[in-house]
Amino acid sequence: MANSWQGGPYQGNSYQQGYGGYAPPTGPGWAGPPVLVAHGSLSRRFMAYLLDIVFIFGFSCLLWLAISLLGVITFGVGWALYAILPASGVIYSAITVGGSRQSTLGMRMLGLRAVRAGTGGPVDWITAGVHALLFYVALSTFLLWLVDIGIGVLRADRRMGHDLVIDLAVVRDA
Repeated sequence: MANSWQGGPYQGNSYQQGYGGYAPPTGPGWAGPPVLVAHGSLSRRFMAYLLDIVFIFGFSCLLWLAISLLGVITFGVGWALYAILPASGVIYSAITVGGSRQSTLGMRMLGLRAVRAGTGGPVDWITAGVHALLFYVALSTFLLWLVDIGIGVLRADRRMGHDLVIDLAVVRDA
């Protein structure tokens, strides 16, 4: 873990290494030095996903209840929103990973967060939604899912195929 973001050259607020002795500007779009991912954990990601299945089920139930109530109030017009229920997992990931904590509830419970692999910056909600969509597409086709998992097993940083396409890394939260 010497080259990971937890114990690498970017420890603390010291910017002497890699930045020429000056502190780079802070503000929107800059989340700190690049995250160096040398070792990831697929088992933590798997357990986080199992927890997220439970949370997605609860989110879908709440969404179903809200759409039902809206449909009654609007005399049936709101029931057209039932079409978004199959996408509730993608919506859940877009809201949570694209939010301020950059992680789903399952990822938070296991100390993980998603960052841009190249910059270490935050993930916006569109990228988080596309990341989740690519995961569910891979999950729905067994062969593509095996290739996705195989890429994660073979890589030292444990980034899966859909992580590489979106340039995302799942790292341990500090």
